Amino acid sequence: MTDPNAIQPSELDQLPDRDPEETAEWQASLDAVTEAAGPHRAAYLMRRTLERAEGAGIALPKLLETDYVNSIPTAAEPAVPGDEAMEQRITAWNRWNAAAMVTRGSKYGVGGHIATFASAAWLYETGFNHFFKGKEADGSGDQLYIQGHASPGIYARAFLDGRLNEEQLDNFRRESGGNGLPSYPHPRRLPWLWEFPTVSMGLGPLSAIYQARFNRYLTNRGIKDTSASHVWAFLGDGEMDEPESTAALALAAREELDNLTFVINCNLQRLDGPVRANFKIVQELEAQFRGAGWNVIKTLWGTAWDELFRLDTTGALVRRLRQVPDAQIQTYQTRDAAYIRQDFFGADPALAEMAKLLSDDKILECFHLSRGGHEARKVYAAYKAAVEHKGAPTVILAQTVKGHTLGEGFASKNANHQMKKLSVDEFKNMRDLLGLPIKDSDFVDGVVPYGHPGADSPEVRYLQERRAALGGPAPARRVHPVAPLPAPAEKAFTSFDKGSGSQNVATTMAFVRLVKDLVRDKETGKRWVPIVPDEARTFGMESLFPSLGIYSPKGQTYEPVDRDQLMYYKEARNGQILNEGITEAGSMADFIAASTSYATHGETMIPFYIFYSMFGWQRTADQMWQLGDQLGRGFLVGATAGRTTLTGEGLQHADGHSPVIAATNPAALTYDPAFAYEVAAIVKEGLRRMYGEAAPGEDQNVFYYLTVYNEPLPQPAKPSVDGIDEGIVKGLYRFNTAESAGITPPANAPRIQLLGSGTAIHWALKAQALLAEEWGVAADVWSATSWSELRRDALEADEALLRGEERIPFVRQALQGAEGPVLAVSDYMRQVPDQIAQWVEQDWSSLGADGFGLSDTREAARRHFGVDAESIVVAALAQLAKRGEVKATAVKEARAKYGL
Repeated sequence: MTDPNAIQPSELDQLPDRDPEETAEWQASLDAVTEAAGPHRAAYLMRRTLERAEGAGIALPKLLETDYVNSIPTAAEPAVPGDEAMEQRITAWNRWNAAAMVTRGSKYGVGGHIATFASAAWLYETGFNHFFKGKEADGSGDQLYIQGHASPGIYARAFLDGRLNEEQLDNFRRESGGNGLPSYPHPRRLPWLWEFPTVSMGLGPLSAIYQARFNRYLTNRGIKDTSASHVWAFLGDGEMDEPESTAALALAAREELDNLTFVINCNLQRLDGPVRANFKIVQELEAQFRGAGWNVIKTLWGTAWDELFRLDTTGALVRRLRQVPDAQIQTYQTRDAAYIRQDFFGADPALAEMAKLLSDDKILECFHLSRGGHEARKVYAAYKAAVEHKGAPTVILAQTVKGHTLGEGFASKNANHQMKKLSVDEFKNMRDLLGLPIKDSDFVDGVVPYGHPGADSPEVRYLQERRAALGGPAPARRVHPVAPLPAPAEKAFTSFDKGSGSQNVATTMAFVRLVKDLVRDKETGKRWVPIVPDEARTFGMESLFPSLGIYSPKGQTYEPVDRDQLMYYKEARNGQILNEGITEAGSMADFIAASTSYATHGETMIPFYIFYSMFGWQRTADQMWQLGDQLGRGFLVGATAGRTTLTGEGLQHADGHSPVIAATNPAALTYDPAFAYEVAAIVKEGLRRMYGEAAPGEDQNVFYYLTVYNEPLPQPAKPSVDGIDEGIVKGLYRFNTAESAGITPPANAPRIQLLGSGTAIHWALKAQALLAEEWGVAADVWSATSWSELRRDALEADEALLRGEERIPFVRQALQGAEGPVLAVSDYMRQVPDQIAQWVEQDWSSLGADGFGLSDTREAARRHFGVDAESIVVAALAQLAKRGEVKATAVKEARAKYGL
């Protein structure tokens, strides 16, 4: 019978063997070892041979998974510099105060997490004592992405350091009084401490990769030398289930981001139970990261295991560790020595013999306490190896126990993520375990005390000396005092005022043309960061390729196929464009890094990210929220916008709702400009507000979302209307009246106000003419550049009224005295214009593209949704008929006339 796994002759033909006899000898040697010493010995030799080949640079497929042991042998571990006993005491104080903070807050029912920091304490403390560079260090210091649920431990360290006081710790998760602490890392709520919001899990690792990449971008473009900065991302093994966590691993390896280290706290638990109950998450992650090209360091076992590994002369222990699933490892954490002897050691005769040499205390020390992530020496060795490794990013897989030092009620229990407090007795046991000088009498009325050795204690002096040597406190966010960027030349903006004449121009093209002019500005041009997810040609941006270049740390190592064309594909080490391929998530991570460079690096950058509007907010709204959390600034541009404008593409491309999602973000200023001169005015104002001289009380930490269209249409000249620039920025101005449009309505003609945004204003203008010519109705047309800004202003007016201040919303001011009802229309669902309905004094109605999109011509799609000019006419007549200003039969006649 033929072995189905045997190599067939046809396969061998693909790999000619120049010395079959030598090959046969190697194979025979492997067979002999297998027969004489068993398959485990043969596998061991093969792994070691592959490791030797990899170390020698021989081109072979990488070994994706190694034994379930530490990557760095004990004998190769460097000594930890400094005072280990002192660092042990500092860590003990921080463990205590982190648990005390959450427990004290539990009486208010605000929640909190204790077990995560308990498992990860040494992962942070070792970094703070020896590796994490502060803001006074070379470059910009290090960037730290702290695991969100570990925040109590970071607050505890800041308390020991004197950066926080007891009142603030007692206001953990109670911010409304003004002296509280946010639950998780949050720059908007605690901007002097936190740089990066991380608790929307998965976004931290993705952002960390692109932050490390953006650091290199700044260096390669000559903006700032960031070579001394290192990005550290602390993650949970359960968090790695999020697709964003691993979405950009290949990018980090491809661009050799050795300025990046992931530290994954492998406590084997997610929020409700084991991460990989029947499998091994460490081995899975190792294979995933190795396969992506990362350097992998496993820090699994503490020094108590050294004796066991020395006794493992047959490899039985290593084999058993590979076999036992994670959930069983958790079970060992909670069971006695007899159970472990039977279940773990009893599975193999060689292990059973080994167990006879081990005391119960030794077994419990190994299986209950001794993990690589709980020992400063093991963690230090891993961190040192990571920062010294060149040519690839590093991931450290550190095994820990969730709830370590919190007592038997917490350690490795499935429910410990939801457990918010310790009892007084549990705290006393913890005190004894940690050796802290806290007396029983310090527990007044059953309240656990905070612990502090004193501002001038050896512990605090040591901590502060270590931080001073590393460049100051960490984590820390610092907005460097930088001068406002000078305004670009006015010509770039006013060139749109005269319109396009007979030429049809889409607003997408107008925006790209504006940016082309702005990047030429001598003062600010180099600070623009164009970001696009692969569709630059769709948006007409290919003309930027040869002039700005596409960023690549490798430069251009090939001859481009379009080298003879004017707009050839040019990659460059100092390229300005970030062309990310088909990844909206990666592009948004780029944008966040660039938009916060003013704080991270003290270098103001002006990112604009242009994308299919359907694939922006809908796909990555969580990152847009992260952008607001992180106080980012820049321009998001939803191109090919609208539900009916992208002809023929169908419902998956038909955006009828991005302004709705954008309106939910407090930091987003959302605009739907109709004309090129509006685009220019909005960008000009955005540059002033975000990067120029801010007005008193004005929040600069905002970002702009502009929707632009791919429908080529005549661009009118900017009307000579008083206050037009204010109207464009605030969201509404009258584009024309029936009379100024050259329409002469009959005397005493009924009048209606048509409000349109974006491309819809062209339908309103056509409806204006039809209403006058065919129905004797005078219509004024308004451009609503921002429904959401009008609403925001109105909400602020309402809030002012509650404070006793009289203030009229801008939308009401603008429409004051306008005759007749108001009919609003956009290329989005009716909810978009309806945002302002309650503040409009006139009778209100709206039209919009509600429902799913469809593939068809623009005209057919607009008729389908009832937003074309003829539909506007019918809706206008219906409004006027309700008021008795036109005959009711006019509505029926219009429907018949237009075939509706």
